[in-house]
Amino acid sequence: MTPTKKSAKNKPVARPEVVTFPNPNPERDYTIRIENPEYTSVCPVTGQPDFGTIIVCYTPDKLCLELKSLKFYFLAFRNAGIYYEAAVNMILDDLVKLCRPRWMEVIGDFTARGGITTRVQVEYMKSAPPSQIKGHKG
Repeated sequence: MTPTKKSAKNKPVARPEVVTFPNPNPERDYTIRIENPEYTSVCPVTGQPDFGTIIVCYTPDKLCLELKSLKFYFLAFRNAGIYYEAAVNMILDDLVKLCRPRWMEVIGDFTARGGITTRVQVEYMKSAPPSQIKGHKG
């Protein structure tokens, strides 16, 4: 039996600020889909580059995400040693805190490594619709 490696830890990622702007139609629910097919980071175990597509879908409330600053935000992960799961959850947490959407989903579709592909999907909902609240009669 060979000794197991110590569990690798994610390194801190210094992330630039993402700019927001006022939602031009806050009275309406609509979905914005942003796709970044050039996401890169580094595997914290092997140090090898990881590649993937990050998809952010959200229903804005009062604020929308500005795309150029979001692009630079994603670029900050380029040299970061971080697991897929940590990166996708970090992106969701950061963006929800920033723009406080009604709903947001972040999907990380990562390219095959060793013949295995990975998809990490996380979601946030400001408040559940009445029909989804336990005990609601509607």
